[in-house]
Amino acid sequence: MTGPDDKPADGEIVIVTDAAREKIREIMEMQNITGRGAIRVAIAGRGPAGFNYQMSLEEDAQPAEGEVVQDEGEFKILLDGASLEKLRGASVDFVGQLVGGGFKIDNPNSVWDDPLAAEIQALIDSQINPGVASHGGYVELLDVKDSRVFVRMGGGCQGCGMASVTLKQGVEVLIKQQFPQIEAVVDTTDHAGGENPYYQPAKGGGESPFHAPAKSA
Repeated sequence: MTGPDDKPADGEIVIVTDAAREKIREIMEMQNITGRGAIRVAIAGRGPAGFNYQMSLEEDAQPAEGEVVQDEGEFKILLDGASLEKLRGASVDFVGQLVGGGFKIDNPNSVWDDPLAAEIQALIDSQINPGVASHGGYVELLDVKDSRVFVRMGGGCQGCGMASVTLKQGVEVLIKQQFPQIEAVVDTTDHAGGENPYYQPAKGGGESPFHAPAKSA
C-alpha cells in the first residue's frame, strides 16, 4: 500500500497514493474513458504556498516532447521534463471533504535553488504575507535577479489603490532592511485585472497594512 510518506519504488518519479488512484479510476469511469488514461503533471510557477501545479486527465495521450512517462497500470503519468527534478519524490494524493475535495501534491523539494531567493521567500512567508493577509491579499515571489526582487500581488492586493503604498512602505522597506544588496522591488501585477478594475496608484499618503521596524540612528 502506497502512502504519502512512502518513498518512490524503483523507476518511479512521483508516488500515487491509493486515494488518488481510486479517484482517478472514478473520474475515468465518469468521463467514459475506456482506454488508458493519461495524467499530465507539471509545475506552473510558484505561489505563496509553494509550487503551483497543472494536472489534467486525457485518454490515450501520447507524451509530448520532453515529457517522461511513468506507467501506473490502468493509467500513465506524463511528467513535464522541465519540472522533472522538482517533481522527483513528490506524492499525488486525493483529499476528500464533506463538500468537494481535490488532488493534493506533497513535494519535499525546495521551491528555490538560490539561497538568497529562499531567504527572501522565508521573509515574505513569515513577515510580509501575515501583514497583508488581514486585507485579504498576498505577495508572491517570482524571481530574484540582478539585485532586484520581482513580485506579484494577489487577492485583495490586486487592483487595490493602496498597492503602491504597500509595496514601497512595507514590502520594499522590509526586504531592503534584511537584504541591503537588493536595490529594488518590482511589482509585476496586472492591477487592472484585480478586484478594482479602476485601479490607479495612490498619490502619497496612506498607510501600509503592516509597519516595518524603524532603523535606529
